[in-house]
Amino acid sequence: MTDIIRLLPDSVANQIAAGEVIQRPASVVKELVENALDSGADEIIIHIKDSGRTLIQVTDNGCGMSPTDARMAFERHATSKISSANDLFAIRTMGFRGEALASIAAIADVELRTKRVEDETGTFLHLTATRVITQEPFMCGNGSNVQVKNLFFNLPARRKFLKSDATEMKLIINEIHRIAIPNPEISFTLVHNNSTIYELPAGNTMKRLAGLFGKSISQALIPVESQTSVISIAGYTGLPKFARKTMGEQFFFVNRRFMKHPWFHKAVMQAYEKLLPPDAFPSYFFLMDINPGSIDINVHPTKTEIKFEDDRAIWQLLNAAVREALGKHSAVPSIDFDQAGSVEIPMPPKPGQPLTAPQIAFNPDYNPFHAGGSSLQGTSTFRQSATPGETQNLRHWEKLYSGMDQARSRFEQPDEQSQGRVFPETSIPYSGKKVFQFKQKYLVLPVKSGMMLIDQKRAQERILFEKIRSMLQSDTVSSQQILFPHTFELNSADTELLKEILPDLESMGFDIREFGKDTFIVSGVPGVLESTSPTSLIEKLLEEYKNTPVDATEKVRDQVAISLSKASAVSYGVDLQPEMMDHIIDQLFACSSPNFTPDGKPTLTIISLEDIDRLFGR
Repeated sequence: MTDIIRLLPDSVANQIAAGEVIQRPASVVKELVENALDSGADEIIIHIKDSGRTLIQVTDNGCGMSPTDARMAFERHATSKISSANDLFAIRTMGFRGEALASIAAIADVELRTKRVEDETGTFLHLTATRVITQEPFMCGNGSNVQVKNLFFNLPARRKFLKSDATEMKLIINEIHRIAIPNPEISFTLVHNNSTIYELPAGNTMKRLAGLFGKSISQALIPVESQTSVISIAGYTGLPKFARKTMGEQFFFVNRRFMKHPWFHKAVMQAYEKLLPPDAFPSYFFLMDINPGSIDINVHPTKTEIKFEDDRAIWQLLNAAVREALGKHSAVPSIDFDQAGSVEIPMPPKPGQPLTAPQIAFNPDYNPFHAGGSSLQGTSTFRQSATPGETQNLRHWEKLYSGMDQARSRFEQPDEQSQGRVFPETSIPYSGKKVFQFKQKYLVLPVKSGMMLIDQKRAQERILFEKIRSMLQSDTVSSQQILFPHTFELNSADTELLKEILPDLESMGFDIREFGKDTFIVSGVPGVLESTSPTSLIEKLLEEYKNTPVDATEKVRDQVAISLSKASAVSYGVDLQPEMMDHIIDQLFACSSPNFTPDGKPTLTIISLEDIDRLFGR
C-alpha cells in the first residue's frame, strides 16, 4: 500500500485556517482595525460597501510598514508583536498570532498601500487567494490603507450562508462598538455605502458612549471605580430605573480587549438584586486593567474568552464596586425620615442621682390624623407643624378614621368557625379547570395521566405566533392606531436593522416612519396584540430578532413574526387571573403545534402519576 498522509498546499491550509479566524465580514473589520490600533494610529476610517461583501477598507495614520514588512505581514504566523512563548503572558497589543492577514488574503482580493514616516515612497501590494499579483513602490500618505474586496469569492458555500445585509452590518457595528469604547482617545469614522454611520472624535469614555448610543445614555449611567492590587476597574453602570428589557448594552473589557464572561455578568446582576424586575437588564461598561501575566487570552480563535488566575477575587471586587456605586447614587432603597424636630436621646444619670424606672404614658383620645389634636407631653414628634395643604389633607383622613371606629365592632367579632384556629383559613383561587400558577412562571394542571406543567410565556409565544401567521395568510391585517404617536431613538446599528425589517412590520400592522436621524415615530401597532408600550415593544422586538437563530429556509417575515410573538408575550413574574389561565390553556390547545414554541422550545411537559408515586417511594 502506498502512503496516504501528505501535507496540504499552503493555499488550502490558509483557507482552512481562515474558517476559524474569518467567519464573516465583521471578522475582517475586527482584525484590520485591531492592526490599525497596534500601529499606533489615532485616526481610523472604515469604509464598507454592501455590508462587507463588496468592499472593506480600513485607513489609519499609524507607523506604516517597509516593503519587506508589507510582504511578510501576509505570511502565516508572521508578527511583530511577540518573539517567544514568554511574550504570550505580557501581551498588551490586540494581535499576536500573525494569522489574520494571511487568512484574509486566502479568501479575498486584498490591496495594501502603506508608508512609514521616514520613507520617501510607500509600497503597493496586491494579493488574490494568497498569491502575490503586484508589489511596487507607490506614492501615498503615512500609515496604511487595506482594501478587502469580494470576500469569500473562492468559497461560494461560505458566501452563500452569510446573513442579510442589515444583519451583517449590525455585526460590523457591534465590532466597532467593542473597539471604539475602550479607545476613546482615538477617532473613528464608519461609512457604509457612502453614508456616514459614525463620526466619533477623540474624547473621554462618556463622550464616546454618547456618540455610539445617543446623548440620553449619560443620564442613565453612574460611574464605577475600584483600585486594588489585583485589578483596576473603571467604567459605568446603569441606574435601575433605566433598565431595559434587552441585554444589548453590556460590555466587559480587559486591557482594552472585549471579552465575554457569563460569571462576571452574574456578579453585576447580583449587585442589582431586588432592584430590578425579572425581565429587566441594566446597561454596563466596565474597563478592567490587570497584569497580563495573570490572564491567558490565547484560548479562543476570536480572543473573546479570557482565563483569569484568580477570577473569584475579581468576581467579589466587581460585585462590591457595583454595589458601592449604586449606594452612592441612592439607587439602593433606603428609609427616608421626614422629620422637623430632633429625636430625644436619653442621657445617663449624674453620679449619685438615683435611678428611676421609665414611665410610659398613654392617651386613648389621641388622633394621629388630627392636625391640632393633643399629643403626649414630653415626647418628641417627627413633624410638629403642618402646612395649610397638609391640614386639608389630614381632615380627609380624619373622616376616614372616624368611620373606622364605627366599623371596628364588626371586625372584632370572631367567626364561630374560625375560633380556636391559629391562622384563618384561606382559599386558593382556581378556575373551573383547576389551574394553578406556580412561581409566577408555570401553570399546573391536573390531567388524567398525571400533572401537566405549562410555561406561561412560551405558551403565549405559540398562541401569538399562530394568530399573526393566520392573519398574514388570510390578508386580514388590522392596525390599531395610537391616539398619541410615540417617537423613539435607536442607535445606528438598530436603525439599520429596523429599516431592513420595516416592510415586514408594516405588513403585520405596524405604522412606523422615519422622523430624523436614528429617530422614528410609531402611529399604529397590530390589533392582535394586547395594549402595551409601542416603544418598549419595538425595542424588545429588535433584540429578539437579533437573537433569533436564522434559518435559511424561513422567510424574513416568518422570523419577524417569531420575534414579535416572543416580544409581546407576558413576561414571567406576573400574576395571572384564573380567567386568563383558562384562556391561555384553551388557546394553546387550539394551536396546530401546542407542544412547542415557534423556535422549537417545549411549551409543556407532563409528569406521570407513576413518576409522582415513585418520588414518594410507592
